[in-house]
Amino acid sequence: MNLPKLSRRRVLAGLGTVPLAAAAGFPERGRDRPDEAPGERRTTLLRGADLVLTMDPEVGRGPLGELTDGVDVLLRDGTVAAVGRGLAAPDGARVLDSRGRIVLPGFVDLHNHLWQSSIRGGCANEDLYGWMGDCSRVALPRIDPQDMYRFVHLAALDALQAGVTTVVDWVHPIPYDTSERYVRALDDAGLRFVYAATQSAADAPLLPRVKKDFLDPLPLASVQVAAQAGMGRLKDLRALYEIARDLGVMFNSHVLENKVDRRDDPIRSLREIGAFGPDLLMNHAIHLTDEEIALTGEHDVRIAHCPLSNMRLASGICPLPAFHRHGVRAGLGHDGGTNDTSDMFNVMKAAVGLQRARHEDAGIHPTIPAVLRMATLGGAEAIGMADRVGSLTPGKRADVVVLDPGTLNFAPRFDWTSQIVLNGQPPNVGEVFVDGRLCKAHGELLHVDVEHVVHEAELAARHVRDARHVRDA
Repeated sequence: MNLPKLSRRRVLAGLGTVPLAAAAGFPERGRDRPDEAPGERRTTLLRGADLVLTMDPEVGRGPLGELTDGVDVLLRDGTVAAVGRGLAAPDGARVLDSRGRIVLPGFVDLHNHLWQSSIRGGCANEDLYGWMGDCSRVALPRIDPQDMYRFVHLAALDALQAGVTTVVDWVHPIPYDTSERYVRALDDAGLRFVYAATQSAADAPLLPRVKKDFLDPLPLASVQVAAQAGMGRLKDLRALYEIARDLGVMFNSHVLENKVDRRDDPIRSLREIGAFGPDLLMNHAIHLTDEEIALTGEHDVRIAHCPLSNMRLASGICPLPAFHRHGVRAGLGHDGGTNDTSDMFNVMKAAVGLQRARHEDAGIHPTIPAVLRMATLGGAEAIGMADRVGSLTPGKRADVVVLDPGTLNFAPRFDWTSQIVLNGQPPNVGEVFVDGRLCKAHGELLHVDVEHVVHEAELAARHVRDARHVRDA
């Protein structure tokens, strides 16, 4: 949808039609425990935040849309209703004391494989192809539908508790019944998610069927068609791209993650089938030539940068500054089992640090503000969702994170914007809202029995290990 432009003055004025609540002051912290039922969406006023990074220069100052000192954020009907000071609380609204807190949009994870929580820490001394051969490709066939639910549910909740509110999950070829359990695990976790699924050309008709049966009914779900690029895969690649065009969705491909991938000329393959354009998301994109980087910008192709995974697998360093010079839209991703956990703070810090170390330049892209934007609005822009998420612009969906900087790892206050990237950790995430629903409060996931989720994942992992022992015997 196209959102109307709102001036900063109009936003700061709040909503003139909002009725005054009987008590619009600050509740005592610790006594405002949420009592809503699972899935309930309540009007909420985040009262008096010390720092709000809206990511919208029309709402606040500078590229991050910064507002400071007693800023309120009103969430109503699943949207950001207003941002400003002295906003009136609607009748019956929940008022959360946000003094001393930081409020920003939820993180957008552009690339993950949530099922790979099944192999966390595995094949730790392998590069990409060793890891795939000894861990990823070994584990996937051994995961039945119920165990798939257990692994995906665990990883999705891990992402949510760490402040990720939108995830693009690249799903390897799995059967129809396993797909149903995969989608259910994502939906049960409460994330906004993009289900980017691939199949062989022979099984490609499963993709529109899964979309229609399992994804279309879910308001927080979107779809992409995924593929592995390369001239040796041209037949499958073309068939999958045709399905993406028929469905009217983005095409999502791993591209040049390892230097060996150059042999199969993936950029040429994507150009040959007509996919090289703004509806293409390329993951990793490390080993492109200067000409290919320029073409990526010229054709408005999007990039998912996964620095921790690239480090873990000795894949190389994405030429992010060069992409930036050519105007390429890029966001950040975790990349499943090779990131081993969900921590966008660590991903941001690695994205900054890798380029500084490589170029020996502390001012190289991405800067601290740039990487914060990549983790939020930049990611939303890369997948065509910036009209819905990625910034605290009134009218957008209420995907919001509240950080508590009053912790041993974060305090004392010096430069909070930089400290988010350089000091932040998942435990600093106090509250998480997805589509206006409170999913995490006071540092704890709501309506989630974490001990049970972990127990179920351990049970599933035991099944995978037992299956391996039987087959290897």
